[in-house]
Amino acid sequence: MATEVKVPALGESVSEATIAKWYKKVGDTVAADEPIVELETDKVTVEVNAPVAGAIAELVASEGDEVEVGALIAMINEGAEGSASKEDSSAKEEAPAKEEAAPAKKEEPKAEKPAAASAPATQSANTDHPLAPAVRKLVEDNNLDASKIPASGKDGRLTKGDVLDYLEGGKSAPRAAAPAPAAPAGPKPQRDLRDGEERVKMSKLRQTIARRLKEAQNTAAMLTTYNEVDMTNLLACRNKYKDGFEKKHGVKLGFMSFFIKACTTALNEWPAVNAEIDGDSFIYKNYCDIGVAVGTPQGLVVPVIRSAEKKTFADLESTIVDFGKRARDGKLGMDEMTGGSFTISNGGVFGSLLSSPILNAPQSGILGMHKTQMRPVAIDGKVEIRPMMYLALSYDHRIIDGREAVSFLVRVKECIENPERILLDI
Repeated sequence: MATEVKVPALGESVSEATIAKWYKKVGDTVAADEPIVELETDKVTVEVNAPVAGAIAELVASEGDEVEVGALIAMINEGAEGSASKEDSSAKEEAPAKEEAAPAKKEEPKAEKPAAASAPATQSANTDHPLAPAVRKLVEDNNLDASKIPASGKDGRLTKGDVLDYLEGGKSAPRAAAPAPAAPAGPKPQRDLRDGEERVKMSKLRQTIARRLKEAQNTAAMLTTYNEVDMTNLLACRNKYKDGFEKKHGVKLGFMSFFIKACTTALNEWPAVNAEIDGDSFIYKNYCDIGVAVGTPQGLVVPVIRSAEKKTFADLESTIVDFGKRARDGKLGMDEMTGGSFTISNGGVFGSLLSSPILNAPQSGILGMHKTQMRPVAIDGKVEIRPMMYLALSYDHRIIDGREAVSFLVRVKECIENPERILLDI
């Protein structure tokens, strides 16, 4: 019995994905719950497991194809063995070949058929296959004839990229005549590569990062305020208790948990920094869901620590370590990267001394941590060498006033310079 493999639900607001990599090919044996394909969305990569044990009968979508949630991507012959499937398949292919070989000598006019086999890889779409929802919408919106569009998908299937390429070539069907303004400039043509250059297509994650960062710049009235914090007392506190902390909780005591606690303290006092704009309204949040920016080989992701204000230092450190590992392995779930109310980004781990972070929309604030560096500072009229860190708070000036932003950052500074304030809530 053939079992369908479809694109699973990928999370809120995610309707499509790209086939990143097939782990199996037609004829391969698969076990139940064994990963067979990797899907890449604009936020995470997701592995799809085989629903049953058997052999891969058909791969409906190819690597690089865009598929919608619920779309059919493969067929599995339940209970079949891979090697047997391959032998059966080859036997079936050889039998028709022999049957066609005999009449080929008698019916010479049919000798034209091999020409079709030698047709170029790109051919007109095979209308026997139904169009994917995303492709069909693009064809209908642009009043196109799908049968006339060169197709590059498997078995002559039309892909979204084929339609976009066709439109870029200026071959869209004419619409009803109407005086329209000058058409906006199309995508900038790709330039020719020089020696020593190579072109690499952007992943969906990188495309989304680029789009969201630009949207944040275009939408928010973004401003950044700066301060510096003396890390002396925090370093002393960490050095004093790190061994006992690790022995008791099984996780190392880092700096990020202190900064998260300092931010939740400041957010409770200045709720506008924890709010967001929704249309013509402000949404204030009575919780602190803190996003912690994590750099991965695929790009920046921001997993969210829920209700961080209620968690202990040990809880925070364990969660941070877990998020970091799973982010680098591409194992984070969609629900773990949505719904944050405030973000902390630590460019200091890469050596950044000072930067202006960009908002993670629709949030209204983001704190940038930086490298701790020994610098001369004036203390009680004397010059001393202290471990100093620059802090940067980028915020949306539409909802957060300068007084609130500066006061928030000063409160974070006070909590870091005197960690006991966090415990005593003063």
